[in-house]
Amino acid sequence: MTLGYDRPLYILAFDHRGSFVKKFFGIAGTPSAEETARIADAKTLIFEGARRALAGGLAAASAGVLVDEQFGAGVARAARAEGLTLAMPVEKSGQDEFDFDYGDAFGEHIEAFDPTFSKVLVRWNPEGDRAMNARQGERLARLGQWLHAHDRKYLFELLVPAEPAQLEAVGGDAARYDREVRPGLMRRAMEEIQAAGIEPDIWKIEGVDRREDCEMLSAQARTGGRDGVACVVLGRGADDAAVDHWLRMGKGVPGYVGFAIGRSIWWDPLKAYVDGSSPRDEAAAKIAANYRRFVDVYERG
Repeated sequence: MTLGYDRPLYILAFDHRGSFVKKFFGIAGTPSAEETARIADAKTLIFEGARRALAGGLAAASAGVLVDEQFGAGVARAARAEGLTLAMPVEKSGQDEFDFDYGDAFGEHIEAFDPTFSKVLVRWNPEGDRAMNARQGERLARLGQWLHAHDRKYLFELLVPAEPAQLEAVGGDAARYDREVRPGLMRRAMEEIQAAGIEPDIWKIEGVDRREDCEMLSAQARTGGRDGVACVVLGRGADDAAVDHWLRMGKGVPGYVGFAIGRSIWWDPLKAYVDGSSPRDEAAAKIAANYRRFVDVYERG
């Protein structure tokens, strides 16, 4: 199959699991059956927001949802049946080191839901734990080989968390690390990942503040004849102003095709619904409006 992706792609991401349970719902430990139903209902509400955005004119060909099997199986099946681009996670939630959520049965779960993209979230700092990176690399290469052998697409979310010494070098200033240090580390991480035989079709990467850094990262994504490989901007749960800036930096850079944004779109309206201060329709409408607004920001560039 041809490596890469060549169409606009605007993903509404709500595949959060461990963080969703703990940080959003405040549940410690394994959710009860009743709590699981509440979480699944919240995921359904987010999907209702995506549907409203489509009904309001968002092009179905560029819209997508990223949702998990654990709490969003019904949403995933509905999205697939309705012709939406569907992405689903493969990683075990809440771990610093990548591993398969369903172990050696990962392929069976992918085939059961038939997503357009299989997504991984990977923490990889080239100056971090090299043994861990090597272990992750073996698993990630195995996944990529399976996906491409089965004519499936690989969506790779790269996070480069600061090592203590890296943060200390910028006086403990996380914003300065993000601005001055992280872009170069991201490029090196991408290079190492490619050298390990891992071939994403799309890199889902953290937003950067400068256009030249977007150009650098896209060039790395496409190096060595990978001309069709694409990048999308990750929202990181940041405020609108930050996300807007990252989208504008990526827009128009060869290889950048859109975004994958989650909490920045749905957190506040969903929280209002869960807390009982917002009717369901109002929350879904707000999610739709937030989603569409980010599409408009990206397309205007």
